[in-house]
Amino acid sequence: MKKRIISLVVSILVLSNMLITASINALAEGVSNIETTVDGSRLIYEDYSRGTSTNSILRGEHLMTGDSIITKTGNGRIYTYGQTTADHDVDFVSVIVYVDRYHEDTGKWGQIDGRVKDARDTYFVISTKTLVVDRGYFYRVRCEHFAGNDDEEFYDETESFTDGIWIP
Repeated sequence: MKKRIISLVVSILVLSNMLITASINALAEGVSNIETTVDGSRLIYEDYSRGTSTNSILRGEHLMTGDSIITKTGNGRIYTYGQTTADHDVDFVSVIVYVDRYHEDTGKWGQIDGRVKDARDTYFVISTKTLVVDRGYFYRVRCEHFAGNDDEEFYDETESFTDGIWIP
């Protein structure tokens, strides 16, 4: 009889230990999968992020797509990329590329670099730049894309942005 009671107590202890371990592991996995999103960009620990214009209503008649890319290229260096593609040759096509750094104390993005690249009588424009940045922050690329003809009142426009990547 004593052996049965001891066996039952040991079985209950083993089973409860397994349940506690499983719930702690599930809680730890849930915490590590929590992502922070700021102004549409997730804060991630990847080496690369790409954003594409998604709102087809804003693109209009001439603008086909816009892309933005950010990549780690070394210690404290990032490669930034923005491009705009029209459906056909237009009078004007442009990309404005902004590089933003996330400020944890304010919870907002702050612009650290910006540039404009435009072209006439074509369907494509691209702008690239490698930057040396402060380490220990998240960075993203945000672009505004434009395409159109001079005889129209407004150019088609859209935007794209990457997730924020950590620069250690």
